[in-house]
Amino acid sequence: MPQPTATPYDPNNPLYKLTEEQLEEIGKEFDALHDEIFSDLGEVDARYIRSLITFHRRLGLMSRALLIFSRYKPALVLGTAGLSVAKILENMEIGHNVMHGQWDWMNDPTIHSSTWDWDTASPAAAWKHSHNYVHHTYTNIIGKDKDVGYEIFRVDPRQKWNPGYLLQPVGNIVLMALFEWGVALHDLDFDKIKKGEKSKKQVLDELKAIGVKARRQILKDYIGWPALSGRSGFKRTAKANAVANIVRNVWSNAIIFCGHFPDQTFTFTEEEVENETRGGWYVRQLIGAANIDGGPLFHVMAGNLSFQVEHHLYPDMPSSRYQQIAPRVREICERYGLPYNTGPLLKQWGTVQRTILRLALPGGGPRPKPGPYHVPAEEKAAKKAAKERVPAFP
Repeated sequence: MPQPTATPYDPNNPLYKLTEEQLEEIGKEFDALHDEIFSDLGEVDARYIRSLITFHRRLGLMSRALLIFSRYKPALVLGTAGLSVAKILENMEIGHNVMHGQWDWMNDPTIHSSTWDWDTASPAAAWKHSHNYVHHTYTNIIGKDKDVGYEIFRVDPRQKWNPGYLLQPVGNIVLMALFEWGVALHDLDFDKIKKGEKSKKQVLDELKAIGVKARRQILKDYIGWPALSGRSGFKRTAKANAVANIVRNVWSNAIIFCGHFPDQTFTFTEEEVENETRGGWYVRQLIGAANIDGGPLFHVMAGNLSFQVEHHLYPDMPSSRYQQIAPRVREICERYGLPYNTGPLLKQWGTVQRTILRLALPGGGPRPKPGPYHVPAEEKAAKKAAKERVPAFP
């Protein structure tokens, strides 16, 4: 690959070890995998998302019904737990993915990115612009991707330090609990506001949209449903709803941060991607994200963003297919000497917190990055055996 005119942001970036021919082949392979999966989408996939939406709504309604009797401890505990799970499912596996357009191929007007809105503070239109377009187009490009540190955290040692970063460990805790509101305000893009690139009318319109979402949540979670609990249960139900919102916020914060800010991920400058090819775009997505290991239930609760690598490669692909394509992505990584970033939840979360704490102080250096991925020997052996197995006929 031709070296950029500017100094590479990270000289260890595996992108620079690839030739133009390899990048072209990578682009073709990833395009072919995308087309193969989309040609196979059908009723089974549609049934998955419809069933999940039905389950989420029933669980949410049942949990809220239990909280009407929140003056009784069993109802309070079960209702709070159920509502927390329902809110996580709605936010992660349903809302995030439907608004990504992952289910637009169904042509169902009720499960479509153009019509869906979610139970969170971010207005759908603003989030789709800042996340679907800005973040997924300019992934990890310094100055372009506003999700790098969410414009408030220093997550790369090459970011210039200022005294305000001393507060980022405290800000991190606050953001965990109030993540939906942090994302909503982040969507406003304060950098553009400071530069005068947004008119006052546009800013007011966006604030008004956030206000509509805020009013809806306050009326629903802190007035309407608690009122059904009567005078004796009003406060308990309101607190239970607040707990469910905080649980959802902390969980989504953890999954999203683990997918973007562990030590394993690479960042880029605008100069480095100026003449980016299709294959180069795929490689940037691949090494700019990180996965989280886990079982099927964990992946669903994570919105399948535990497959953040696959999600960044194919943000429009139904999330339920990420686990299926992960082995194919790993094989491509091995063949081209690319890393495949993944690790257990506690390990990934721990590296994120270490970064936030360490880089709150001046200085700091880049952490070691993983080398090329190698498919485990047992996985290779199992695949070889499956290919060689001859079916027995009576």
